[in-house]
Amino acid sequence: MQQGLAKTKYWLLEFAPSGRREQDQLMGWTSSDDARAQLRMKFDTCEEAVAYATRNDIAYKLVEPQQRRPRIKSYADNFRFDRVI
Repeated sequence: MQQGLAKTKYWLLEFAPSGRREQDQLMGWTSSDDARAQLRMKFDTCEEAVAYATRNDIAYKLVEPQQRRPRIKSYADNFRFDRVI
């Protein structure tokens, strides 16, 4: 299976978790009292994301996207008898 390029043309601003997560004893669900951990903001360019963070006094760490190296595969390779599962 090969991954596409859909939804990869934007920059994300995510908040680091400020509190620890706790597990509910009865149901086993994981919860946190940090509402900012659920927030993700999308920007078209890196400069817009950095400008928003500096304007609102948000500490940020810029993570550059990695270069993609697609592996070209044939559909017939799925049916080879010596394929690795």
